[in-house]
Amino acid sequence: MKNQRSLRWTAVALSAFSAAAFAAPTVTRLTPPSELFSSGQAAPVIARFLPGQRFDLQATVRPDDASKRITSAQFSIDGKAVESAAALKVCETACLKGVPANATLATVRAVGVQQAGVHQLRVIATQSDGQTVTAVGNFEVVPLVAGGQKIKNIIIMLGDGMGAAQRTAARIVAGGYAQGKVITPLAMDTFPVTGMVKTASLNSVVTDSAPGMTAYVSGNKNNNNEEGVFPDDTTDPFDNPRIEYLSEYLHRTQGKALGLVTTADVFDATPAGNAVHTSSRGAGTGIVDQYLDDRQLTGLAVLMGGGRKWFLPSTTPGSARGDRTDYAFSGTEAHTADIVKRWGASPGALDKDRNLLDDFQHAGFQYASDKTSLDAINLDQTDRLLGLFAHSNMNVALDKMDGRRNKARGITGRVVDDYGFPDQPMLDEMTAKALKVLDHQKNGFVLMVEGASIDKQAHAMDTERWMLDTLEFDRAIALTQAYAAKRGDTLVIVTADHECAGVALIGGSRVSDSRLQALVREGGGTALRDAVVGVYEQAGFPKYRIAADGYPETVDIDNRLLVGYGANSDRMEDFRTNERPLQDSQQPFVKKEPLAAYPAAPMARDLDGKYMVTGQVPGDSAVHTATDIPLSAFGPGAYAFTGVMDNTDVFFKLAQASLKGAILPAGFAAAPKR
Repeated sequence: MKNQRSLRWTAVALSAFSAAAFAAPTVTRLTPPSELFSSGQAAPVIARFLPGQRFDLQATVRPDDASKRITSAQFSIDGKAVESAAALKVCETACLKGVPANATLATVRAVGVQQAGVHQLRVIATQSDGQTVTAVGNFEVVPLVAGGQKIKNIIIMLGDGMGAAQRTAARIVAGGYAQGKVITPLAMDTFPVTGMVKTASLNSVVTDSAPGMTAYVSGNKNNNNEEGVFPDDTTDPFDNPRIEYLSEYLHRTQGKALGLVTTADVFDATPAGNAVHTSSRGAGTGIVDQYLDDRQLTGLAVLMGGGRKWFLPSTTPGSARGDRTDYAFSGTEAHTADIVKRWGASPGALDKDRNLLDDFQHAGFQYASDKTSLDAINLDQTDRLLGLFAHSNMNVALDKMDGRRNKARGITGRVVDDYGFPDQPMLDEMTAKALKVLDHQKNGFVLMVEGASIDKQAHAMDTERWMLDTLEFDRAIALTQAYAAKRGDTLVIVTADHECAGVALIGGSRVSDSRLQALVREGGGTALRDAVVGVYEQAGFPKYRIAADGYPETVDIDNRLLVGYGANSDRMEDFRTNERPLQDSQQPFVKKEPLAAYPAAPMARDLDGKYMVTGQVPGDSAVHTATDIPLSAFGPGAYAFTGVMDNTDVFFKLAQASLKGAILPAGFAAAPKR
């Protein structure tokens, strides 16, 4: 009998213990992300930082039932409590789908760890009934070692969407071939070091441009669509846990300035992914406001590209400003107030009627609205420059050059005239101005120059437009290479955030352009594929003639280069240059004439040829691929960029050269002194 009572009491105790264990609060997200938290495996280490690089800690804690709350949370690193108290935010209506309303986000902002090595992160959260829950993760602080020459300036040349095939196509068009050898190499081909980069984002093997860029300048993976933040469980696009950018780190520790030059809208993912913290790359009002308002963090001195629509009050025709895409950090809610207090960020404001253009100028930025006004600025006396040359994305190189050439002939009505911006600078012209301004910075600078529409026109499967944008990008590369060669203290890298469209150089046309036009009129796959596409030796060597302005006299040549796509949607194809680009949905007047008459999708152009190429992806756009992309380097520290590397590795190589000096990778000997 005694044994039976003992067994019953044991069963009751175990039942109570099991119920308590089942009902305990849980930690469903721990930031920085780690495999240790996700799967219990200590490796691989996901989050990595420089010594002292700042980042946020956060945990999402769910109480065991709706009647309870999380009352406190304490973070520790390697067993030592983090000094700052965690700010608690009850989700209420600001939770993502699937996160209960009483879940709590515990956050500590702007933490930095100096000691190199792998560190254990722990959070202990307490529920209102006294129950606690513990979760453990890890992160690494990457050691920097004494090296050789320290670099003063970093230049990142980012060809958005530019894979190996895009580079090769530009070389064929611009360089020419003689019996299998290139006559004139691209500037990027002359860089002494080239490696390959793995491009996956935090949540996909196929990245978009936001995490594709931020990996290079934060050392960490971001989710697709997110810039300079780790994912969280709120719907607010501006309150996510932050990661300190290269520009912020080097401005804080060395006083370096930041320059951003793009042919896209300046709010776009690549430029914003150097200076802006948001989980929504589309939150344009808040993104452009951060550029100016947080310049004390980034050292922003140059911003050039398109995107004027975000800088004008909402009452101005064409303005895109709106409170829905803006931010305002509450001064009473610690969850966001600490972004202001601990990061030193601007509190922001819902100010859709702000004249940001005026505010930039009042802050000392010289402003240029077109090439003429850009050329008129005395850059010898300018240390801050803003250039906005279109409502949204700038026109591509093919259309800008077409506009310039036809203006010289007295011809109007071209694409740049339809857009209302006939006097846009080329990327190399913008880059030259940026270098002139940044050269005044006594502590050096970080400059990012983006050839944006290599990607945008590859999405559209508009072959000639992305090829000429790659040429435009290479002309800007040549300028930065010459700048670095002259100074000897500047490291230039040329890379991409990802490849776009699965571009394949399939061969060359077997017919003259006049014959191709006749085959277009005949129409159909038999005429436009079987009679035209030459593979292997039938491809030959397409011969483009380069004009004095550096671009082909025409891209509609006899026996032209032919391009296919491996990540394409359905499209119509006739292998000739499209007279007009596809409609750009980011343009504020895209639904009004004359832009409304532009083809809306790849299936709406080249209709005369009656030749449809069946796609492999849904929708009406080609997509990014997971393919590794090339990275080429020039200047002190270049030889660190060899082999196959993760995109996050690039950040630490740049920082090493800037903070401790260039080092050679294993197996490389220093060049002999001359």
